[in-house]
Amino acid sequence: MTPDHRDLVLATLRQDPAMIRTRRELLARHGVTGEADDLLDAIADRLAEETGFPYSMVNFTLERQRFAGLHNPAADSGLPIVGRDMDPQHGWCPHVVNRKLGLPLHDVHASRLYSGNPVVDAIGINAYYGEPLIYPGTEIVLGTACVIDQRVRELTESDAVMAIVERVAAETMADVVAR
Repeated sequence: MTPDHRDLVLATLRQDPAMIRTRRELLARHGVTGEADDLLDAIADRLAEETGFPYSMVNFTLERQRFAGLHNPAADSGLPIVGRDMDPQHGWCPHVVNRKLGLPLHDVHASRLYSGNPVVDAIGINAYYGEPLIYPGTEIVLGTACVIDQRVRELTESDAVMAIVERVAAETMADVVAR
């Protein structure tokens, strides 16, 4: 029997209380709380529009993942509407935060490590692209900018989608720091 590596992946996503305090302090320096933020919502809206993904988030990793910027699909789209917070071990953003690197998953089921995830079961996500929000001059990752979709995306579009997510993540950090 092959071991289930998903348990190992989730075990590496434990939260460090000192890092959560540091993230909160850095965000507070700029008047960001992790709660809903109109400017970050506008960034998430633009990210969804530019990538063509139905969902996008500006996510700060605190005690829970907090979507300070959130774009949901239209209410009449037939797609689920997501809330502004999520368990710190669900989704793929915690992996981006730990890796300090972007994560393009055109098909989350292409890797056993990323296929088994509560978000797949909850709302049927099959594609994820995320980029870390790294505080300037440090290696501290505050969270992520990301897009998700129910449909598997073409591998050939991954570079273009990641380029947009990377650019928007940089713009997001510039917006936060300028406050």
